[in-house]
Amino acid sequence: MHTLIQWLVDTIGAMGYPGIVLLMAMESSIIPVPSELVMPPAGYLAFQGKMNLGVAILCGTVGSLIGAYANYYASHYLGRPLILKYGKYVLIPPDKFERVERFFLRHGEISTFIGRLLPVVRHLISIPAGLAGMNHLKFSFYTLAGAGLWCSILTIIGYVIGEKQQLIMQYAHQALVWVVLFSIALVAAYIWWHKRRQNQQTM
Repeated sequence: MHTLIQWLVDTIGAMGYPGIVLLMAMESSIIPVPSELVMPPAGYLAFQGKMNLGVAILCGTVGSLIGAYANYYASHYLGRPLILKYGKYVLIPPDKFERVERFFLRHGEISTFIGRLLPVVRHLISIPAGLAGMNHLKFSFYTLAGAGLWCSILTIIGYVIGEKQQLIMQYAHQALVWVVLFSIALVAAYIWWHKRRQNQQTM
């Protein structure tokens, strides 16, 4: 693991900020490049004074948005017509698709934000957003918010740990556990708020 992380540090150092943007764009699309292997090495380079911490986080966040939009547009302009035309043959008839679409349009903000924090989900959350045609301003804002938070956590881990590179993955996994717990709490709070709002509207 130490050898892998050192190789990543050397590679990201050679590619510079554009490398962070490219790798995180790949991470946010369908190409499996774990962010845990990109942002902590960038943080370590910031610890060494070879990168700026804030710029590294910004590049990772922007890269995440670029990758997210690749999935968004692919699903919106390619996936949506296919589902509407052939969905009934794979148990997704138009009425079921419309219900899913309405759900995402109503709850897309928190879905997008939480999705950016969770493994696997962060690669896929842009697809239903594109299928539903989620508002671009909202999609960009919540994607940037979630991706920015996750990139900040990982980059700061690399910066704080510094030369103890063997601990990077350990702390990244611990951070993921806390992020998942935070996401669960946030979803629970959102459900409580949404039900309370519905009850007030029916009174």
